[in-house]
Parts: sequence; C-alpha cells; structure tokens
Amino acid sequence: RGRGVAAVVGDLETDNDARRLAGAGVPVRQITTHGLCHLEAAMVEERLAGWDLAALDVLFIENVGNLGCPTSWDLGEGVRVALLAVTEGEDKPLKYPGLFNTADLTVITKIDLAAAAEFDREGALANLAAVRPGMRVLEVSAKTGAGVEPWIDALLARRPAKPAAG
Repeated sequence: RGRGVAAVVGDLETDNDARRLAGAGVPVRQITTHGLCHLEAAMVEERLAGWDLAALDVLFIENVGNLGCPTSWDLGEGVRVALLAVTEGEDKPLKYPGLFNTADLTVITKIDLAAAAEFDREGALANLAAVRPGMRVLEVSAKTGAGVEPWIDALLARRPAKPAAG
C-alpha cells in the first residue's frame, strides 16, 4: 500500500499467479517459458517495454518456480531474494544451496502456517547458516501481513538510486 510496485511473473505454462496479482490491483506482466526452466534477461527486458519504471519503488521478478535452474541466470536484478516456504521444509537450503548462495536475502514465507507444518525454525536457520553464513533472514506472512514491511524496507534500502530527472 502506498508504494509503486509491479511484477513480472515467470511460469512454465500458466498465468495463474499473474492473474491473482492483477486481481489484487498489482500491475503485472507474464512470461510463459513453455518448458524452459528459467527466465533470461532478454525475456524480462521485452516485458518491461512501455512501463514507466521510474514510477516504481519495487519491481518484483518471479523466476520460474523451481529452486535449482534459475540460480545461474542473471536478470539484472538489484536484490535477489530466496523464498523458503515453511510448507517446503527446513532442509531446502541443504537441497538447493545454489539458490541460497546466490541470494542477498532469504524470506521465510507462510510463517503463520509454521506450527501446522511442524516447521523447525531453528533447524531452518541452522541450515541457512551452514550454506550461507551471515545471510539476512526475514519471516513473513502474506496472509496476516506480519513481516511484510521489514521485507519491503530491506528491498528499498538495497535498491539503486533513481537517476535524477532531466
């Protein structure tokens, strides 16, 4: 709320996530890769055409939803965030170290479901520290809003300065 945000969403075949975001009032553009396991910078650049990027505080780029393949592709992002859902388990950093080694920040999501998922928070933090010592970790719940503001503040603090007008 009150911030200029937009999203580029990458998926293998559907536009389900993009439609959900658009329904919430977020400007969004879809990239469907038709089986390619990652986005490429040229794909993102093509989808950005015509957008007033200077009006955005944050542009989210969701790479194709797997935790291995996209880590090798530079999209020109200013901040790379690894999302770790409590429903996926605390061992994800050990299974997919490349993702966490290339990220600037890890966000543990769906924290409101931690108890129901029997999520081992301390285990997850230990696994993250084993793979990427010193990684900043935030915990959020999109459902309750807990932790969302610190996450956005962390993104805003790391974004490049906007060029001066004129």
